[in-house]
Amino acid sequence: MYDFKYDIVGIDMPCLDLNVSVGAFPKPNDYMRIDQYSWQGGGRVATGLVAAARLDAKCAIIGAVGDDFHGRFCVKDFERHGVDTQAFYVDPTAITPLSVVVSNRESNGRSILSHWGDTALPPLDDACRRMIEQAKYLFLAYTGKIHAEAARIAHAAGVKVLMDADDTSQAMMDLLPIIDVFIASEYFYKNRYTGTDYETHLRELIGLGPQIAVFTLGEKGCVGLGPEGYFELPAFAVDVVDTVGAGDVYHGAFAAALVQGMGAKEAARYASATAAIKCTRIGGRAGIPDNATVQQFLRDGTIDYTEIDRRVVFYQRGLEHV
Repeated sequence: MYDFKYDIVGIDMPCLDLNVSVGAFPKPNDYMRIDQYSWQGGGRVATGLVAAARLDAKCAIIGAVGDDFHGRFCVKDFERHGVDTQAFYVDPTAITPLSVVVSNRESNGRSILSHWGDTALPPLDDACRRMIEQAKYLFLAYTGKIHAEAARIAHAAGVKVLMDADDTSQAMMDLLPIIDVFIASEYFYKNRYTGTDYETHLRELIGLGPQIAVFTLGEKGCVGLGPEGYFELPAFAVDVVDTVGAGDVYHGAFAAALVQGMGAKEAARYASATAAIKCTRIGGRAGIPDNATVQQFLRDGTIDYTEIDRRVVFYQRGLEHV
């Protein structure tokens, strides 16, 4: 049997998130006290890989950051969680993206202020190609030239491709024949379909190539279709503090569940539980549980916060960890 070096390899351009929680957005020239703040790494695939690694998957990331405070924080955060960064490029002249994510209790909503920086993905070299070919899953969320090239490399090598789909571009649809696991957001669904005949639309997607297709529907849960058939799952009820990164964590946990040998429905339930636990703490990463915590939550609905809350404190003091 082939000895895979990695369970999941992902491609992303991560950012640093300053997560801020307030009671309500201040009016112009007004003052509002911050309830909580937290420095955490961000990025769709980046955070998904951290989630997968915390759930015992062996992960690696291909991407780039600038050689600045934000970039060094991002790299160290991957390393803290066991994500392989040997194919990660640190550009000495680039500025790493920064996002300020402001969540408020009054509306249960959030606003994001972003500085995109100027980092860029380098071309895939031979080392990156080998890394992709040595994985069980390639994890993507975008359809740029390099992402599409990586998908073709994976497909040719028999590596399964998992796509976090949040747009309905033609480029996204063109990749469907070589995508094995297609997990689309509610935004994707509402911009492509009308009504709630989820099963019919999932079957349309499966007909275009994927073996598994899922629509995530936020607080309404998720629906999906895999080899074992169609399923609908409600969201888990938890005391929500912050939904930032919930979808990212869901995708990473879904990939980790597939690596563990779960079927589509079981993987979706596992991913939903992982994302629900994350939502009970501020930011995209502080609340990500390990496998034992997820399994306990699935058994009896309780959450052991011992290790999670140590990381909440760690990320609040994030500036001193670079």
